[in-house]
Amino acid sequence: MINLTPQHRIFICVEAVDFRKGIDGMAGYCKNILNLDPYSGAVFAFTNKRRILVRLLIYDGNGFWLCNKRFSDGKLKWWPQNHLEAGTLTPMQLQIILQQSDPRSVKFPEKWREIN
Repeated sequence: MINLTPQHRIFICVEAVDFRKGIDGMAGYCKNILNLDPYSGAVFAFTNKRRILVRLLIYDGNGFWLCNKRFSDGKLKWWPQNHLEAGTLTPMQLQIILQQSDPRSVKFPEKWREIN
């Protein structure tokens, strides 16, 4: 199981991605299309065109994790529509998205202190 912590950087791909790609294809997408390093340890989140699946790509220093989640009750309830929404998501908000909720509707406690 992958545990998302406040230290994880989250990158959300707003556009739909072809999920026929495997680990190498998804890592190549991060590098060539998103201009980000797939080996950075960040969490890369993608969805498909029909919004029925979410895929996470994570490098843990020893290898890649490629995780899929298919929603049993149909389509994903919420996904960022633009880069501004996607760029501000925290690991906690990504977990809320994966539980089929809109992170904009959840009230979070104030941060006591930023983790660097």
